[in-house]
Amino acid sequence: MTRWKRELALPVTLVAIALGFLISIAVQTQKNVSAAEQINAQRMTAAKSVLTTVQAQNDQLKQTNKELRSRLEQARKQGGTDPSILTDLAQAGILDGTRKVEGPGVQIFIDDRKQDHKTVLPLTPDNLLEIVNTLRFAGSEAIGINQQRMVASTAIVYSGSSTILVNQVPITRVEGIPYEIDVIGNQDTLVDYFSNLEADALKKAGINVSIVRKVVQIPAFKGSRVFRLAKPDPNE
Repeated sequence: MTRWKRELALPVTLVAIALGFLISIAVQTQKNVSAAEQINAQRMTAAKSVLTTVQAQNDQLKQTNKELRSRLEQARKQGGTDPSILTDLAQAGILDGTRKVEGPGVQIFIDDRKQDHKTVLPLTPDNLLEIVNTLRFAGSEAIGINQQRMVASTAIVYSGSSTILVNQVPITRVEGIPYEIDVIGNQDTLVDYFSNLEADALKKAGINVSIVRKVVQIPAFKGSRVFRLAKPDPNE
């Protein structure tokens, strides 16, 4: 009996050690899971707080923009028919993008959807920013992407993993839609810059690209902007 017990002692001990090790791992894993859940909950709470703050700021900006537009309209009425005042107001509206514009330029179509069941790399915000910068370098006077006016404060960013926002407005779906870029400026220069600096690379990536000369209309910027820190220089 004593010999039998001695023979079982080592296996039983090993099993006990293994069970203890497994229980320890299980307990630690549960702790890690609980910690991860707590971190995710904290992140979700923080994200909701940020979203609430941004929404409140957006509502305030919309109200401020409404008030500024009302004051601008009053200024127009007070200016009467003074040509210099009307010209300055029109020029200011064109410069800050708050006025719809029309003029000779180009219309660019870019389609990054699958072609003939071939996988095509979709355009990214960086790609669109590069195109916009090229068009600006070419002397464009106004640019619109899918009816969104490009202004100084315009941001082109991802929302999630696939939807692109321009002026905080979605311009794509998950499966992608063609991009229409309207540009006012010297037609020959715009065609030359876009064709040589952007179009070739897009076509090599399997993306359909076309550019046509035409008179285009570009809508006004519909967002709102408030300058909290920048103020007119009193010495000017």
